[in-house]
Amino acid sequence: MSALKDRLRAELTTAMKARDSLRSSTIRMVLTAITNAEVAGSEARELSDEDVIAVLATESKKRREAAEAFDDGNRPELAQKERDEAAVIADFLPAQLSEDEIRDLVAAAVEQTGAAGEGMKAMGKVMGVVTPQTKGRADGAQVAAEVRRQLTS
Repeated sequence: MSALKDRLRAELTTAMKARDSLRSSTIRMVLTAITNAEVAGSEARELSDEDVIAVLATESKKRREAAEAFDDGNRPELAQKERDEAAVIADFLPAQLSEDEIRDLVAAAVEQTGAAGEGMKAMGKVMGVVTPQTKGRADGAQVAAEVRRQLTS
């Protein structure tokens, strides 16, 4: 069993004992998403820590997008609830990369692939190198935007 999944279960117990409803409901939601990922497909399987991190990153992204949608819909209380849930999920994700770190990783990938003069047609090559390095540690859209910026400049 994944160590991260065990940690989530232990944190759920702690949150329930502390009567922290936000934390316990968010962790329950994440554990449900993990279970759904385990039983999806043709046969059930146990997720590795890397797979659990991918599920957590997806759930975190859902919360960010929902918060933006609620802000656009002038529902600040619901947007704040989504942000609070995203903060709980972030406790279980690896430390996020800063913009400078992403810029450096992309620059190194552009250099490594020799994509500097090729423009946007080299985006797939560069993303193929950068994505494994940023998985779970940076938003894919943010990474793609930086790749685009560096390839077009």
